[in-house]
Amino acid sequence: MSENHPHVLIFPYPAQGHMLPLLNFTHQLVNNGVAITILVTPKNLPILDPLLSRNPSIKTLVWPFPSHPSIPAGVENVKDLPANGFRSMMYNLGKLRDPILEWFRNHPSPPSAIISDMFLGFTHEIATQLGIRRYVFSTSGALALSVVYSLWREMPKRKDPNDENETFHFPNIPNSPKFPFWQLSPIYQSYVEGDPSSEFIRECYLADIASHGIVFNTFMELENVYLDYLMKDLGHNRVWSVGPVLPPGEDDVSGQSNRACSSSVLASEILAWLDKCEDHSVVYVCFGSQAVLTNKQMEELTIALDKSGVKFILSAKRATKGYASNDYGVIPSWFEEKVAGRGLVVRDWAPQVLILKHQAIGAFLTHCGWNSTLESLIAGVPMLTWPMGADQFANANLLVDEHEVAIRACEGAQTVPNSDELSKLLSEAVQGNKVEERRLRASEIRKVAINGIKEGGNSFKDLAAFVKHLRGEATKSKCETNF
Repeated sequence: MSENHPHVLIFPYPAQGHMLPLLNFTHQLVNNGVAITILVTPKNLPILDPLLSRNPSIKTLVWPFPSHPSIPAGVENVKDLPANGFRSMMYNLGKLRDPILEWFRNHPSPPSAIISDMFLGFTHEIATQLGIRRYVFSTSGALALSVVYSLWREMPKRKDPNDENETFHFPNIPNSPKFPFWQLSPIYQSYVEGDPSSEFIRECYLADIASHGIVFNTFMELENVYLDYLMKDLGHNRVWSVGPVLPPGEDDVSGQSNRACSSSVLASEILAWLDKCEDHSVVYVCFGSQAVLTNKQMEELTIALDKSGVKFILSAKRATKGYASNDYGVIPSWFEEKVAGRGLVVRDWAPQVLILKHQAIGAFLTHCGWNSTLESLIAGVPMLTWPMGADQFANANLLVDEHEVAIRACEGAQTVPNSDELSKLLSEAVQGNKVEERRLRASEIRKVAINGIKEGGNSFKDLAAFVKHLRGEATKSKCETNF
């Protein structure tokens, strides 16, 4: 590739919350003159359709999905697996190392860099063997990643191996975060010394730390202290915050989402329903693309929604492969009829970006996944937090304690909320004393997030700086090859 058009291999991790931000970022790279090849397995190829239709210059590299005893045949994306499927998927994708190396070595004009998901640390070894750069794309925020990197580097252990509540402190990270053991990364919790899968995963995280740089889907005003900390901790300034990364067509923060939709209620029906509601009167309830509530959790949640008297949209994921379908995701039979008119139930997938942008939405009860967090912030919607795992506890702390745009509702993937307490919180989220304060703060963050991705904003500048850096590295690589 010429100096002006570096060629990059993009390798997303096959989970909806990981693929979509990296694909949206890929669109921005193409717009800035970067040539792209994207690596996926066959069943994840349709997820690229919106991106490929907009950017026909993008090439795809489709590798067969390796088999794994813990992954059912035909499953290639963790959305079809329970939460512990992340671990099996990380280990399994490592089997693509040799085929990728072989592809690079036989390519007439191979990529000069790899940008891969934070869960694909093994690609750093590929890049090192090829003499090119690998960059981490982080679908978590800088606070959450600071904690995760500290865990895998220091490997702290519990004093009492049976104490789930033992507190782990991180005094070197700004604001000295601390978490009980059960709130730490589930992948870290499941580490077993000497186990091949565990050791592979640890090596992947250490390889992330050793990679040439990190691109974050975050913005400086939200996580400045953690971005600064990571630069000091990593010993270099190759840390770029380019978020919030929006879907193509939403760069003006007003367009519709391009995401493929398989939902029980059409987007147009949802918007028509919201149009009839007063401003800031509706609570939107959704727990992301991965979490499925137990029937007991669902029962208490629906009782709370009923008792609260608030208008709401409930987006509820059904049990997927790997879940005992009778125990998960079942909405009580009495619920929909009882709340008809006041509440809307959407099964499986909801057009979240469109919903959050609607002026009728007053609050968002969320699992605090990073994508949901950013989508709520850019819509200026205050939150009720129910973190369940992964980076979500760190994200909830950031929202509640540091930015004061959220209040705690519940914590834990297995925790069953008290319907009386939750009902009160739901009601207060749209008509309580402090609603206006939270809404004002959320509105202020929305403004800085939008300004950051406009020309002259911090995220806009970091994107331009990253593209410039890629061009410089591609030129260096070309000179070394010629020499």
